[in-house]
Amino acid sequence: RRPGMAEAGMEEGQGPAPAPDKEGAEIAAVIGATVPTGFELTAAEEVQEKLGSASRISRDRGKIYFEVPARGLPQVHRLRSVDNLFVVVQEFKDYQFKENKEDALKDLEDLVKTLPWTDPLKVWELNNSLKKKKTKRKRHNLQTTASKEKLNNDGEEEGTDEQDTSKQEDCAQNAAGVEPVSKQDTEEPEGVASQNREEEEGNEQSDAKEELQAGSGSETKAGEGKTGKGDAKVLKFRVTCNRAGDKHSFTSNEAARDFGGAVQEHFQWKADMTNFDVEVLLNIHNNEVVVGIALTEESLHRRNITHFGPTTLRSTLAYGMLRLCDPQPTDIIVDPMCGTGAIPIEGATEWPSCYHIAGDNNPQAVKRAANNICSLLKKNESKESSTSLGIPLDIIQWDICNLPLRTGSVDIIVTDMPFGKRIGSKKKNWDLYPACLMEMGRICTPGTGRAVLLTQDKKCFAKALSRMGHIWRKGQTVWVNVGGLHAAVYLLKRTWERAEEKRSFW
Repeated sequence: RRPGMAEAGMEEGQGPAPAPDKEGAEIAAVIGATVPTGFELTAAEEVQEKLGSASRISRDRGKIYFEVPARGLPQVHRLRSVDNLFVVVQEFKDYQFKENKEDALKDLEDLVKTLPWTDPLKVWELNNSLKKKKTKRKRHNLQTTASKEKLNNDGEEEGTDEQDTSKQEDCAQNAAGVEPVSKQDTEEPEGVASQNREEEEGNEQSDAKEELQAGSGSETKAGEGKTGKGDAKVLKFRVTCNRAGDKHSFTSNEAARDFGGAVQEHFQWKADMTNFDVEVLLNIHNNEVVVGIALTEESLHRRNITHFGPTTLRSTLAYGMLRLCDPQPTDIIVDPMCGTGAIPIEGATEWPSCYHIAGDNNPQAVKRAANNICSLLKKNESKESSTSLGIPLDIIQWDICNLPLRTGSVDIIVTDMPFGKRIGSKKKNWDLYPACLMEMGRICTPGTGRAVLLTQDKKCFAKALSRMGHIWRKGQTVWVNVGGLHAAVYLLKRTWERAEEKRSFW
């Protein structure tokens, strides 16, 4: 499953050969994408299906690489399973780091001058011009809806889905660590804000992820030479280093600082922590080194959601879960514990020929989900600039253990179950999980129905599933990272066994 991507050329560090065309539109770009850990294959399948490109899955979990012509960038940004995108400058499969810290860092500095920057920077420029067009179109719509959104928004911030590391990581930011090339004393003093993230990936030592900021706010081209042309504005940049593995003599902070200093000297760009134009990425995973340039400022997983709850699921993870159960046209898809509606909204957007029903027992969650649906409808209307057909999605407040749905009437159930941390409790889950599985079994079509369920309370889920073995058979399990928590996505198949009927008031 790891075909294809001009690997030999990349191993030698040669960028893909450009084909002649104005504005470099025919340059072949090697794109790196970060995806929810565990769903790398799903992302690779989507890339193959929508772009016709074979992907290679990185040994560093949560990343895939594929090649596309630079003119295909708009389609790349429309992928549903990727969080962040970057163009690869060069990749080294087996980089030999010196044992001595000073020598290892000197090698990284010297590397900057030898890298094939020209084509990746053209891809970055092309990406920027696409972003500008999009921003102009969006600006008008944002102004008209901003005040309304403020009235409805509960002002809650996104919870568990914010952290998407795939190993134990030490995360720190180096606040302007480039040594000034000339006598500039404008840099801020070095300050490191570190934040630990937990995760149960026992086979790796701690990672460090630190950012050296260098970057700027101008709309000029990133010059290919070492100095800016007379009339060109100086670009601002930052370097972000992600390091995984325990055999390096240096920290990410040091690598980012020294590599960034060399980038600054090479391009004569200016270091800036927050208002940067170019974000240079230095990804080090054991002996694998990838240098790239970021193509996304904000993770694509935040799409569709304007009203966040305490445990809003990332849209990219919701997409992966839905894709796992292979929805077919006319399928009825239910999320019985929908929270802010990330799963059904993603489903209705990507699978409009299915009918989606969302529900939750919490009135506040139902309200947020309804607001998110309204925001999406408004967005669709402004996009089509005509009457929108709406989306095939309804939301209702209900009790998960007593659903107002006919027995055997649902094709697919996809839901994020309470972990018992921010919502509910582990103790309550011992009663809730078996009751949920029983009721889901009742509404799901025997023989063909399937369910995709996400939970971090794996022990409790396994016990509940063993009690419900007559109506649910476990298919695939995908191990995922949700906000630093080691969770699992279970694909269940409905057996032919008849589920116990419940007497209810309807």
